[in-house]
Amino acid sequence: MLAKARNELPEDSSKGERFEVPKVKGHVQGNKTIISNFPQIATTLGRKLELILKYIEKQLATKSRIEGNFVIFNTKLSAAKINARVQQFTDSFVICKECGKPDTKIKKDTGIYYLRCQACGAKYTIKAKI
Repeated sequence: MLAKARNELPEDSSKGERFEVPKVKGHVQGNKTIISNFPQIATTLGRKLELILKYIEKQLATKSRIEGNFVIFNTKLSAAKINARVQQFTDSFVICKECGKPDTKIKKDTGIYYLRCQACGAKYTIKAKI
């Protein structure tokens, strides 16, 4: 009966991954790069837009500003470079190192920032500068 039940089960069509970081959408206009979906990325990651932007500015050594739903970088940047930095941010400040889930919160305790996982309860310090 167990073999029959296994044969009747549908194929697992999902990847098993419920969390996917959206890719940036934007264009280059003159010597500026305009990203149109940055607020959606921040919402997906569960972090403030300004925090993610500050990290990317430091990593790419450029300045940016927020105008409405757009983020404007003051230099020409490829989408691949920005996507790589968003992925670095996700790995460092969003994904739990213990269970691999994105259900984390950044907490500050006695001047030190911690990443606290809501799923498994893990707590560890953030070594990278924000």
